[in-house]
Amino acid sequence: MAETIAFTKGHGTGNDFVIVPDDDGALELTVDQVAALCDRRFGIGADGILRVVRTARIGAGASMTDAEWFMDYRNADGSAAEMCGNGTRVFAKFLVDTGRATIDDAPLRIGTRAGAKTLTRSDLGFEVDLGAFAVEGDVVVKAKGLDVARPGQGINVGNPHVVVALSSHAELEALDLTVQPQLQPDPADGANVEFVVPADPLVRGGVGTIRMRVFERGVGETLSCGTGVAAAALAVRHWAGPAAPDRWSVEVPGGILGVRIVGEADGDHVLLSGPAALVYSGEVTLA
Repeated sequence: MAETIAFTKGHGTGNDFVIVPDDDGALELTVDQVAALCDRRFGIGADGILRVVRTARIGAGASMTDAEWFMDYRNADGSAAEMCGNGTRVFAKFLVDTGRATIDDAPLRIGTRAGAKTLTRSDLGFEVDLGAFAVEGDVVVKAKGLDVARPGQGINVGNPHVVVALSSHAELEALDLTVQPQLQPDPADGANVEFVVPADPLVRGGVGTIRMRVFERGVGETLSCGTGVAAAALAVRHWAGPAAPDRWSVEVPGGILGVRIVGEADGDHVLLSGPAALVYSGEVTLA
């Protein structure tokens, strides 16, 4: 017998998700079911699925005992991903708006496959502490629309990214991201690929500014990628050297997101801020 489930559609700067409440962990979505829900012609349509489940129901371990809720994020092709920066804000918006959690009196902790993340309110909507990050090795990137392969900078913010600097907005707009960029060496688990153009001047009023497009693994080009925005800012900051600012404004096709780098006891953390919206709710019968 086909199963009917409730859902809510939400997005963060155009990066959109099907939110599936499953508080007690009774639902097991198959790869094919996730892909069908995310299909933009035959399903609801989204870049991914956010399953809302109590952390205690999934055996996440002691590291996430202070996070009541776990964000089970799946890409549009059904594959599981470690993290989703925009997804955390949309997830928090859903928890707060449905009365499952509060955020005004104390920060909200949510579980992810990349560990527990802390969210607070911000001027842009919500801000998530993505935690520590790592600047990794160089990768050669071939992309349709670029005349030659370009060097890319590996950045890990709980999930893997490769950031490529372009010389102009014209180069950025000429990219054809309907075709997946090729990476050499090719990471075993793949990577999201960000293409960035720094502003001129790069820094205004102590804030760095860049523009970005992204190809997300398991999805394709999206209007926004939260962890990709953080990775792009971190890469440009790395290239700019010691005088680079710790605050960044990143323009993506879906809007503007903010990035901050702050010192913590365990090293520097990167924080991402931006809006989150819930669009509509309904029911759908699983394929």
